[in-house]
Amino acid sequence: MQSVTINNLSKNYGKKDEIKAVKGISFEVSKGELFGVIGPDGAGKTSLFRMLTTLLFPDGGSASVDGSDIIKDYKTIRNKVGYMPGRFSLYQDLSVEENLNFFATIFNTTVKKNYDLIKDIYVQIEPFKKRKAGKLSGGMKQKLALSCALIHRPVVLFLDEPTTGVDAVSRKEFWEMLKRLKKQNITILVSTPYMDEAGLCDRIGLMQQGKLLSVGTPEEITSSFKQKILAVKANNMYQLLKDLNAFNEVQDAYSFGEYHHAVMKENYNKEELQQYLENKGDKELVIQDIEPTIEDSFMQLMKN
Repeated sequence: MQSVTINNLSKNYGKKDEIKAVKGISFEVSKGELFGVIGPDGAGKTSLFRMLTTLLFPDGGSASVDGSDIIKDYKTIRNKVGYMPGRFSLYQDLSVEENLNFFATIFNTTVKKNYDLIKDIYVQIEPFKKRKAGKLSGGMKQKLALSCALIHRPVVLFLDEPTTGVDAVSRKEFWEMLKRLKKQNITILVSTPYMDEAGLCDRIGLMQQGKLLSVGTPEEITSSFKQKILAVKANNMYQLLKDLNAFNEVQDAYSFGEYHHAVMKENYNKEELQQYLENKGDKELVIQDIEPTIEDSFMQLMKN
C-alpha cells in the first residue's frame, strides 16, 4: 500500500509564475517507509513538503497522502499527518510542557494518551519541561518540535531539513530516533541537504532545481554510476584540480573533502595520470581507486 502518491506535481512563484520551484515531480512512498528527499538549498524540497501537508496549493498535477487528496481532502490530511518545518516554529514564550500540551489539545488528544510514542524522545528534554522553548539549545528544540509533530499519532510524518544547524551528536541521535519511530509503522518523509544522511533512508529521491533526478535505494543510486572514480590528493589542491580537468582521460573532477574525485573515461591508464601530474609539478601525490558515493551520483545526474 502507498502512503504518499505524487503525480506530475508542480509549483510556481512570481506574478507571472516565472519561478518554477517544483517541476512535474512524480513518485510514491510505501507505508512504513523512511523516504529521503535529498538536495541542496533551492532544490524545491520545502515547496514539495508544504504542498503535501496542504499548506500550499499546487499549480499542476495531483497528490494523495494516506489515500486523501491534498486539495479536496485537506482537512482530513491535516488531522493525520505530522509536519516539522525546517525553521523552529513552536511558541518560544511557552515552556516545553506548555507547547506539548497545546499541540495535543489542538488535535483533541492528550500527552498521556500518546506518551508511549514520544517517550524515547521526550525523556531527553523532560528535565527542562519548565524552560521556555526559545531558551532551548538547537538539539533540544529539534526534539521538542518532533514530539509536538508526533503527539496526535500521525500516520505520515514530514520532516523538512530537521538536522540542519544542529551539532553532529544531535544529528546522529535524531536519526536513531527516526529508526525507532519507523518500527511504529509510521511513514516518514525527511528532506536534507546532507548527502551522508541519504544512506540512512530506505529509499531516496535526488532533487535539484525543482526536478527529481533519480529515485531508488541508496545502493541502486550508487550502482547506477558505471564509471571509475579516483580519489586524488597533492600538496597544492587548487593546482591539482586544474591539472585533473585538463587531462584528456578525466571526464570530470571536483573537490570532495580532503581529496578531489576524478571521474575517468573508459580505458584510462592510472600510471599515465600519475606521470602527467608529476610532470605538471604536483607533489606528494596520492591516487586511490574508490567506490562512488551518493554525492558522486548526484553530481553526475546534475551535470547530465
